[in-house]
Amino acid sequence: MPQPAATRRLRIRWRGADTITGLLGVPAGAGSCGVLLAPGAGAGQRHPFLESIRRGLVAGGVMTLSFDYPYMEAGRRSPDRHGVLVAAHRAAAERLAGYVDGVVVAGKSMGGRIGSHLAGDESWPAVGLVYYGYPLVPLGKGTPRPVDHLGRISAPQLFFSGTRDRLSPPSLLANIVAGLGGAELVTIEDADHSFRVTKRSGIDPEAVMGTLVERTLAWVRGGGS
Repeated sequence: MPQPAATRRLRIRWRGADTITGLLGVPAGAGSCGVLLAPGAGAGQRHPFLESIRRGLVAGGVMTLSFDYPYMEAGRRSPDRHGVLVAAHRAAAERLAGYVDGVVVAGKSMGGRIGSHLAGDESWPAVGLVYYGYPLVPLGKGTPRPVDHLGRISAPQLFFSGTRDRLSPPSLLANIVAGLGGAELVTIEDADHSFRVTKRSGIDPEAVMGTLVERTLAWVRGGGS
């Protein structure tokens, strides 16, 4: 009888004795590649979106580790400064690397962006990166943020963007993705930055989540292609 998937609660040291919480989904017969799943700025790893992605990936046979940044761990609403976010992200990535041969660095909005800086600026050896709504345009701003670091990432990159996403507009992302080697953009019809769809669209919200999970699984299994 195959063993069911299990979830382990981890304490991840990121600075001295300071720790953050991680949830490690361990499927039966997991492959050699794992996914690190980082949350967006406004919600932690227990947010329904992130939990759905983590459970879906684990059900598909991929070991997946989600985590909370230090400010989330402390119950604060404002994100930590950039260097702290990157340091905590690195610690979580290295913890997952202890269980698998290769780590795909993935994340929702800010979590994906910090992961991209870890790989692009810090040269952390991710085998792939997945962005669920890369926040190209900061909230309340009209000018895209710099993304030069994306071009320094040698691993394949997969971008998901909704057609109603004002922070991650497909029209702007398409030009960026076209200039990156080994990058792919998947557009989700009628979805906003949270990948919610309108009732009038007639699109099943569960189908949207299914698409995100299945496209991610196929991409991971295919080695980022």
